[in-house]
Amino acid sequence: MERVNQTSSVSEFILLGLSSWPEDQKPLFALFFIMYVVTVVGNLLIILAIHSDTQLQTPMYFFLSILSFIDVCYTTTIVPKMLVNFLSEKKSISYAECMTQMYFFLAFANTESYLLVAMAIDRFVAICDPFHYVTIMSHRRCVLLLIFSCSISVLHSLLLVLLINCLTFCNSNVIPHFLCDIKPLLKLSCSSTFINEVVINTEGLITLVTPFICIIISHFQILIAVLKIPSVSGKRKAFSTCGSHLTMVTLFYGSIIYVYFRPLSSYTIKDSVAMVIYTVLSSMLNPFIYSLRNKDMKQGMRKLMGRRRSQAASS
Repeated sequence: MERVNQTSSVSEFILLGLSSWPEDQKPLFALFFIMYVVTVVGNLLIILAIHSDTQLQTPMYFFLSILSFIDVCYTTTIVPKMLVNFLSEKKSISYAECMTQMYFFLAFANTESYLLVAMAIDRFVAICDPFHYVTIMSHRRCVLLLIFSCSISVLHSLLLVLLINCLTFCNSNVIPHFLCDIKPLLKLSCSSTFINEVVINTEGLITLVTPFICIIISHFQILIAVLKIPSVSGKRKAFSTCGSHLTMVTLFYGSIIYVYFRPLSSYTIKDSVAMVIYTVLSSMLNPFIYSLRNKDMKQGMRKLMGRRRSQAASS
C-alpha cells in the first residue's frame, strides 16, 4: 500500500517542452501548428486519393493509406498538447493523461515500424517475384500483416506503460521533454529502474531492431535483383519505387536509434530535438516523399483535385 501511495502522490507532471524562453513560445506554436496542419491535410489527401482511384487499389497503396492514417493519429497524440503548452504558463499534464499519451504514442510508433516492414515485403515480392505477386500479396494476407502489426504494437506499448506505472515519482515532477516518454520518466523516477531498463534493452530491442533488420535484408535482396535487370529504365523504375521507402526508413529509424539505444545517463534535452524528427517531421514529410517521386500517386492526386474542382463548379 505504501508503494501505491508513493506512486500516486504525483498527480501531474510539468513538460518543459523544446524551450523555456518565453519569447520562443509563440514562434514555436506557429511552427508546429503549420507542421500539424500540413501533416493532417497531406496525409488525408493521400488516403482520399488512394481510396478514390481504382488504379491505386494495390497492396503497396493499401499499406501507404494505413501509414498515412497512423501518421495522423501519431501526431494528434503529441502535437495538440504541445500547442496548448506553448501558450500556457503552467505546462502541466496529469498523471493519467501522461500515461495515456505515452501508451498511444508508443502504440502508433511501433505500428508504423511494422508497417514499414510490410511495405518492404511488398516491394521485395513485387521486384523479386513479380509473377506470384498477386497470389502472395493477396488482400487477406495484407489484412493479416496489418492485424499482426497492430497486435504486437498494442501489447508492447501496454507492457512498457505498466512497467512505468509501477515506478515511484517523489523528488520532482518536471519532465525535460515535450511529451511523456520512457527515457525522461525513467530518469525522473526515485525508485529502482533496473527491471524497466532490462526490459527496454531486451524486449524493446527485439521489437524495434527486428523490423529494421527485416527491412535491410529485403532491400539488400531487392538491390541484387535490380542489378540483374538488363535495361536502364527498368533499374530506374525499380529504384524509384524503393527510394521513397528508404528515405522514410532512414528518417524514422535513424532518430529512434539515436534516442533510445544510448545509456539512460546520457539522456539530455537535446534528444527532444531528435525526437521531433520521427514524431512530427517524418509524418509531415510522408505525403511529399511518397507523392513527389511516385507517378501513380501524382496522377491520383491530380484526379482527386480535378473531381473536387468539378464538384465545386457544378455546385
